Amino acid sequence: MAGRTTGTADGSKSGARCLLETARAAGASVCFANPGTTEMPLVAALDVVDGVRPILGLFEGVCTGAADGYGRMTGRPALTLLHLGPGFANGIANLHNARRARTPIVNLVGDQASWHLASDAPLTSDIVSLAKPVSCWVRTAKTAKDLAGDVADALRAATGPPGGVATYIVPADYQAEDGVEAAEPHGTARLRKVPGNRVEEVARRCRESGEKAVLLLGGPALSAAAQIAAGRIAQATGATVWVETFPARWERGQSLPGFARLPYFPEQGRAALEGAEVVVLAGALEPVAFFGYPGEPSHLAPRGTALLLAQPAEDAAFALEAVALALGAAAWDPSQGQTLALPARPSGPLDAATAGAALARCLPENAIVVEEAATSSLPFYTDSAGAPRHTTLSLTGGAIGQGMPVATGAAVACPDRKVISFQADGSAAYTLQALWTQVREDLDVVTLLCSNRAYRILQVELTRAGVADAGRNARSLTQLDSPEIDWTSLARGFGMPAQRIDTAEQLLEELPRAIDADGPRFLELSLA
Repeated sequence: MAGRTTGTADGSKSGARCLLETARAAGASVCFANPGTTEMPLVAALDVVDGVRPILGLFEGVCTGAADGYGRMTGRPALTLLHLGPGFANGIANLHNARRARTPIVNLVGDQASWHLASDAPLTSDIVSLAKPVSCWVRTAKTAKDLAGDVADALRAATGPPGGVATYIVPADYQAEDGVEAAEPHGTARLRKVPGNRVEEVARRCRESGEKAVLLLGGPALSAAAQIAAGRIAQATGATVWVETFPARWERGQSLPGFARLPYFPEQGRAALEGAEVVVLAGALEPVAFFGYPGEPSHLAPRGTALLLAQPAEDAAFALEAVALALGAAAWDPSQGQTLALPARPSGPLDAATAGAALARCLPENAIVVEEAATSSLPFYTDSAGAPRHTTLSLTGGAIGQGMPVATGAAVACPDRKVISFQADGSAAYTLQALWTQVREDLDVVTLLCSNRAYRILQVELTRAGVADAGRNARSLTQLDSPEIDWTSLARGFGMPAQRIDTAEQLLEELPRAIDADGPRFLELSLA
């Protein structure tokens, strides 16, 4: 059996082995997997292809979310290994988030043996139709000899720029077939340069509009260098700078400009941009409301004000530097950025404000904060602007259940950095299996689970919809308190050290201990 899945005595190799060897040569060194029967040749090949680390997820949404976190932090694609259409479908929500984040990912999806497809076995499905909405590239293998070349194409498509999800569907018999050869990987593409005339136009409009100019930063414009360039432009012109509402990766903290996110609710977003004569898009798309509300416009910027500087596939940092140069902006003095300024020491019962302040005070240098705490996270962003330098990853596509899987992948990508998973209870219930993978792989993740026993954002939306006094049925669909979830016991059940925290004083005592410890830890924050 080993010969049929990895190679033969004459030295020829299987399709699965050559596929993995090609992926490894292209820089794919991790495979987040939840395999089934149709992926057994690939599973066996992982035993003989050194340099591709297999990591088991108990749910496909954990695998795809972890690949998202890994790709955001490294800029390189991880592989996922998924079982047929149903397995892929279980991972689609976090692939939707990854698509919005433009994260490089290559999904390997096993399919029925080519000669068995026509029999319409119970697990047979239209994988292509499932994959297209969340993928920038989809292909089904036609022969075993195509596997290595196809996966090289998939890796090239995933790395972009700007990056995206590539899905490769591999029938089981092609994986097992012998006599296949590996392929040479393609070269890595770079972000495209922004045309000079675009830079000149943006500089001119910012100079003319002054304080009525707005810069909206997203994607590659949220690196430290790009934000500093935007800060220089703001100082030279008086322009206002906003960060897109849900950035894929945002460098923050001491010595960087203290930019804020564009508000989530549309009336607040429009108010933030009201009066702007030009809204410069640097790595960001034109801002729109997350949902359509009756009588409210979809677009947040005043009509006709959006001006493109850099698309997500273009070098926004270089473009912002070029605009700063064209404006004659002064060099950046780190003292002009955020000074180390921590919030006052919180006390008393835990709520969003005291939890956010405690996390900001305890945040270690170079931490990665994966934020999916929804309504409980808002004070943290304000309190952590002057915290030690750190990276924030947020919920790009709005499909909840991203946080703990993304934290898992970020910890695999950056084993030398502490990962803080700042998580809400409602979204945590989607993918809590990620805790098991964190324990199994001994990942350095501290999870702060904000337990307010409600889908609080839905309660807010009910009020916004004019439901002033929700009835019993409506309330039951927004509350998580009957029964109340015992998160501490759930985390311990996955083998993770865990405890419940009830006060700010207790959190200030226990959070530094969790951060200083090696391996995963779990703190359930019982919010008042």
